[in-house]
Amino acid sequence: MKTIRLRDGRERSLQRRHPWVFQGSIAGGKADRGETVRVEAADGRFLAWASYSPESMIRVRAWSWDEAERIDAAFFARRIAAAVAMRERLAIASNGVRLVHGEADGLPGLVVDRYDDILSVQFLSAGTERWKAVIADALLAATGCSRLYERSDASVRELEGLPQLTGWLRGGGDGGDAMGTTVTLQEHGLRLTVDVAEGHKTGYYLDQRENRALFARLVRQFGCQRVLNCYSYTGGFSVAALNGGAREVVSVDSSGPALARANAHVVLNGHDPQRHVAMDADVNGTLRQMLKDGRRFDAIVLDPPKFAPTAAHADRASRAYKDINRLALMLLEPGGLLLTFSCSGGIGAELFHKIVAGAGMDAEVDGYLLQRLEAAPDHPTTLCFPEGEYLKGLVILKR
Repeated sequence: MKTIRLRDGRERSLQRRHPWVFQGSIAGGKADRGETVRVEAADGRFLAWASYSPESMIRVRAWSWDEAERIDAAFFARRIAAAVAMRERLAIASNGVRLVHGEADGLPGLVVDRYDDILSVQFLSAGTERWKAVIADALLAATGCSRLYERSDASVRELEGLPQLTGWLRGGGDGGDAMGTTVTLQEHGLRLTVDVAEGHKTGYYLDQRENRALFARLVRQFGCQRVLNCYSYTGGFSVAALNGGAREVVSVDSSGPALARANAHVVLNGHDPQRHVAMDADVNGTLRQMLKDGRRFDAIVLDPPKFAPTAAHADRASRAYKDINRLALMLLEPGGLLLTFSCSGGIGAELFHKIVAGAGMDAEVDGYLLQRLEAAPDHPTTLCFPEGEYLKGLVILKR
């Protein structure tokens, strides 16, 4: 077993059960990509078993802090079984569930979503890539599924020195037929089609499941008739608004195929397609034009892509978040609802609140903060890994 020795005083994060060790904390030792290593403090004390990534700034990702534990097939079977069992205890009323959430489940770099009978998996670190076949077998054994689709096409793999990969790892369709990768997701009265081969992330945004259900309830509670859904993707929040009784919903996104699926989702859920308008357009420009045109809405959803992947991008991202929130607050009727989100890891919940508050000041409006939002409970954050809290949101009632 190869050993990685840390610099003096750099062992504290591992002692606090934080799984990452950055390049600058390492005094010596090397290993192959994804190889399991013994991590020691400067004085030789055992700290953790971990995977090694020679290309990444996150040079070491801890698997276990138990010196007696062995990182083998049985280890991955245990960790995966525990993660699946935790989701079963959550009793999520959907056939779309996050089963493994990386570091939160003690499996850094592994993301697993279940869409009905298909497992959609991202192997995002050198360690999970090295154990890919073992992990795939353990996932099928723990879930009873027979099909597993790989979605290792996230750009973070490049930081690990890994190519982007997609395709069937276990089971699969007939000759690549797209229908073999498409399922119908059911959650809180919504029906949404998901293509695990082409959809965003692993196929869809399961982390917003509870927030979509909340939005439907709020639309009904506050009698919102005109709803604007920005960065709508395939219309999850749009259908939720229609389910809540909205008379007219406008979905804005820059993807024509996503909007076509949003239109199909409106029909799939039994709504009159005339009540839904899909706009293939830039959100920022659309908001500005709507202000000029005198448009107003009773509820607006802002669910933009990741503006700040790291804290280094926070300043630029803050300006972008502030601008769209300012425009949205101006477009809202008094008494209207704003659901606004950030999925940027570089923007913390406190900073996001300040950004939206600044947007309100610039728009010369105030609002009641009704609720703070986060990812669905099958996307957990742990005490030792606060970086896992990436999705944050606010429900604001305009005064």
